Amino acid sequence: MGWNTSWTEILGFATGAVCVWLVARQHIANWPVGIANNLFFIVLFAQAGLYADAGLQIVFIALAAYGWWSWTHGGGPGTSEALPVRRTTRAEWAWLLVAGAVGTAALTLLLGRVSDSTVPFWDALTTGLSLMATYGQCRKLLESWWLWIAADLVYIPLYAYKGLYLTSVLYAGFLALCVAGLAGWHRTLPARGARTAVEATA
Repeated sequence: MGWNTSWTEILGFATGAVCVWLVARQHIANWPVGIANNLFFIVLFAQAGLYADAGLQIVFIALAAYGWWSWTHGGGPGTSEALPVRRTTRAEWAWLLVAGAVGTAALTLLLGRVSDSTVPFWDALTTGLSLMATYGQCRKLLESWWLWIAADLVYIPLYAYKGLYLTSVLYAGFLALCVAGLAGWHRTLPARGARTAVEATA
């Protein structure tokens, strides 16, 4: 198609697609596949001048280790039960939104002053949304999918603008998978009474 595509971008495309598909199916293998995807994207985004996105991948790797443990141990010590899907509480929404807004503002200023980024705000915004969504994914919060959807709607035109056309197509695929994941996780929510008990102990 005349695109200047590297093997790094192709491998990032493949591992990213598999990772999101596995997350939607609540399969534990999404975490190691996701770590491989993060490593490919560190190189790709650094080369494209998307420095916040490149640094974000390092944070993703740390969160993946936490999410891997959380999914297999129910999020608490001394238990081996799988973590259930639940809704985000008001308190969680409050601190997630504050942290996301503060992080986006700080990264925008930092990138504008110490890097040659041509898109500091958009790079920072996608970083903030992605971190919020990844935390929610680690805790199996249903609304984490809405955060991923919001991030993808920015990522798609951003990567196309930076000439990463294959990655832009990948994120269009991510968007579709996120919608499917949202529907799938919604179907596995505990019954209302059980859900209330889960949220009360979260």
